[in-house]
Amino acid sequence: MLIDPPTWAGHGRLWSHVASDTSLDELHAFAAVAGIPAEAFDRDHYDVPAEWYDRIVAAGARPVSPRDIVRALRAVGLRTPKVPSYLRQAS
Repeated sequence: MLIDPPTWAGHGRLWSHVASDTSLDELHAFAAVAGIPAEAFDRDHYDVPAEWYDRIVAAGARPVSPRDIVRALRAVGLRTPKVPSYLRQAS
């Protein structure tokens, strides 16, 4: 399991990304054990607030750079690009 530093700003706080370098099944299982809510899942990673960083590392996530997370996701075929809103189909 991988986690990048909490450097991503949003909603008035900083965020980290938690990702797997193996599979989405592993990622979801880790999230469940670490107490990361399902709503925090975003395509190929979970977003977690800065104040959770140490707890997620203590649960077993390895600190890496944001680039390392992207490389790992691409290497195992999990990277899913964000689709611009104007290209999304209406439900």
